[in-house]
Amino acid sequence: MDKKIGLFWLRDDFRFTKNNGLIEATINHNKVVVFYLFKKDTFKDQEAQKWWLSKSLFNFRKQLNNLNIALEIVETNSFKFFFDKLIKKKDFTIYWNKVYEPEYLKFDKYLLGNFKKNNINHKIFKGNALNEINEIRKGDDTPFKVFTPFWRTAEKYYVEKIPSKEKIIKKCKKKTNYFKNCIEPEKILPKKNWFKNFEKIWSPDEQTALKELQSFIKERIANYSEGRNFPNILGTSKLSPFIKFGQLHVETIWNECIKKKSKTVGTSKFLAEIGWREFNHSLINHFPHMLKNNYSKKFDKFPWEKNSQFLNAWKKGLTGYPIVDAGMRELYSTGWMHNRVRMIVGSFLVKHLLIDWKDGEKYFRNCLLDYSPANNVAGWQWVAGCGADAAPYFRIFNPILQGEKFDKEGEYVKKWVPELKNVPKKFIHKPWELKDKNILNLGSDYPNPIVIHEDARSKALNAFKKI
Repeated sequence: MDKKIGLFWLRDDFRFTKNNGLIEATINHNKVVVFYLFKKDTFKDQEAQKWWLSKSLFNFRKQLNNLNIALEIVETNSFKFFFDKLIKKKDFTIYWNKVYEPEYLKFDKYLLGNFKKNNINHKIFKGNALNEINEIRKGDDTPFKVFTPFWRTAEKYYVEKIPSKEKIIKKCKKKTNYFKNCIEPEKILPKKNWFKNFEKIWSPDEQTALKELQSFIKERIANYSEGRNFPNILGTSKLSPFIKFGQLHVETIWNECIKKKSKTVGTSKFLAEIGWREFNHSLINHFPHMLKNNYSKKFDKFPWEKNSQFLNAWKKGLTGYPIVDAGMRELYSTGWMHNRVRMIVGSFLVKHLLIDWKDGEKYFRNCLLDYSPANNVAGWQWVAGCGADAAPYFRIFNPILQGEKFDKEGEYVKKWVPELKNVPKKFIHKPWELKDKNILNLGSDYPNPIVIHEDARSKALNAFKKI
């Protein structure tokens, strides 16, 4: 047993299951301290996630207390400054798990070199992924740019190396504190209290995550392939925020899914969504320029339009297209949006309004509880047609037909756009065709469409010809 104190650097790892870094720290040390580094500017454009982070820290600390492990939150302006100062103590062994984002992996490399140079005992472990970033490559040792062959290779690779039985976290003999001037989780909460509604919907802790996973597998996964397309029903897993913050490890999801004797179409489709996440992480690490710019350089010449009026109407759910407005209001109210609707509202912004996908990505970043650079950027570039494995630009979602197909009765729309609750289903996705002002006074009760679909589509296709 190492007499030095064991430090575990908590990042997106709010779990006890498959938390290799934390488990190893408790096995090797009688005294363990978990610390979280809160860097304000990391979350300056991620207001919704401040709520989830704050609650996750609060809940995780409570659980750690039962194991005689302190969780200390240290506010810092610089990770480098913090660790350069910490190294001077030399009275610890430090453990952490990887986060598969370019900035984190780059900093890990710096830390490993610095710890080695200063003879600091350290161990770094695999993060929340099935495979390491560089494990899945083509035969010529280059990274995949297309999802299907990537996932075919990645899935096979993981199955062949499924790890042995997991070690169990140990209770420490005595709780120990280590850092000074720590902050409370409440300090991280966003100043704007719009998140109050989140508390009615979400519970950011591992126990809830595991419960929701089992509920999904038992009740919905068999029909996932079809059910995931309909926003009026609970057909998806809604596990994404738990995955993002590490309350759920993707290996746990995989193992629980394949406990079924045979994989259903729904199970395979759901696991492919886990594969899509892995693919996106591979993309942003091999092609990091796409985090801020178009993956496809030809889109650098695209004639995007600056229109603050249109952008604000889109953000507020006041475009005059019910399925789009419902999605945007769901996002603001819950911190989450149905995946089918994410594609519809994304397509509407970049193709009907000709507004740069980066503006949409920024707004999603601020409002989504499940925001991750990989999924958000790759998703937006997929919709915009400028990503590595993207939908072609000329694939333009018709918001009317999408609504009629996937929200036939208008239940989703009426839930989030109550102004339309009395509109007959015949008109629910095109209320401008309803002439009865006693039911709906268009322009007063609900806005007229800010663009005409046919005109916007033609304009988008003409814009595409210019690049």
